[in-house]
Amino acid sequence: MAGKPTIQEVFVHHFDEVRRGGKLSAPQQRAGQAIVACRTDTMGGHEQRCPDGHFVRTQYHSCRHRSCPTCAEKAKGEWLDKQQQRLLPCDHFHVIFTVPHELLPLWRYNRRAFTDALFGACRDTLLQLLGQQRHLGATPGILMALHTWGRTLNQHPHIHCLVTAGGLTPQGEWRHVTGDYLLPAGVVKPVYRGKLLAKLSDAMRAGRLRAPEGTSIEDHLRSAAAKKWNVRLESRYGHGRGVAKYLSRYVRGGPLANTRVVGAGDGHVRFRYKDHRDGKYRVRCLEAPRLVEHLLWHVPEPGQHTVRHVGLYAHACKERRERCRTLIDPRTTGSQAHQRQSWQAYMASIGHGATTRCPHCGRALVRGAAIAHRQRRRQNSQSRWSGLCTTSRSTGPAPSHDPPAETTRADSALFLASTRAG
Repeated sequence: MAGKPTIQEVFVHHFDEVRRGGKLSAPQQRAGQAIVACRTDTMGGHEQRCPDGHFVRTQYHSCRHRSCPTCAEKAKGEWLDKQQQRLLPCDHFHVIFTVPHELLPLWRYNRRAFTDALFGACRDTLLQLLGQQRHLGATPGILMALHTWGRTLNQHPHIHCLVTAGGLTPQGEWRHVTGDYLLPAGVVKPVYRGKLLAKLSDAMRAGRLRAPEGTSIEDHLRSAAAKKWNVRLESRYGHGRGVAKYLSRYVRGGPLANTRVVGAGDGHVRFRYKDHRDGKYRVRCLEAPRLVEHLLWHVPEPGQHTVRHVGLYAHACKERRERCRTLIDPRTTGSQAHQRQSWQAYMASIGHGATTRCPHCGRALVRGAAIAHRQRRRQNSQSRWSGLCTTSRSTGPAPSHDPPAETTRADSALFLASTRAG
């Protein structure tokens, strides 16, 4: 592996090595297997044909795993469209809640319980303070997204909040935030700290938290309580679309996009990141297996939502949200129902519309015969040969023309190489 590989190619060459190390959980193993198999014959596929028979090609299926960078782009675009239709036509604020380093050991050992506590603390902090008359006295709309990584792929759990610059009062009126910032940082930080520590203490008493060996949960909580916590409150944005677009980059596909990989060689992979201290771009080099471990550590817990909607943006508040839309701008006609894009429309939107048509006559390609995925083909082959052997009353083992399972990684690498060459 040399040159500028994709994330999938790194996994094809090094995931098995990491898996044999025995440090991966079952969800992480499933994520790694999905990334390796995505859009290869392992997933199966179908033919795309010209209606007049001029052209035919094989299209392998996507894995659709939310941590796979190979097939994430369409899902990101659909998520962004849905969020932009939900956003109210008003200014927004961007608030970022971080976790102090003293709590990271608890985070690593209790990701599900810690995530619920973190979301709850951020939600309660914003709703409580903005509900007070001295700050706003109204219910805002809040879009919350969990990120568990920093720019260098280090463990850095934090929650991004996109908050409306206003809210709906108990009297049914829209009230705007008048200042340049949503809330005073000196007020937000201690409230957030108290709520997160209280929720973690409740989880501890309920038996939902465990501490690393040789430590205690109380020690971690006391150390964190004595530290200054960091909450970033950005100045107001003219609209929330910019922040929503930023969040859409990471709702699917994991923390590292293929575009950030700059090269590989000698078993290492180099990727670009932006240093927040001076705003300059730098390059970090990691051993390829170590990079795979970093990426798989950030696989979300199964069934746990990493994006949540609160206040006016909650799913159950559609009627109140539409009322606010009218109060803010009477000329608005209401949000439009999200329309799912066809694959042809998506390819056209990213400048690849020509790939959906026959290169000879220009007619739109149509779906042809289905191609079973590798495991199903292997099972069908074994059943077919077993039937033949039973008919001939043979006592020998049933032969098979399918490649052994251990060749999957090599086949995937060969397929990826031919795809990139084409």
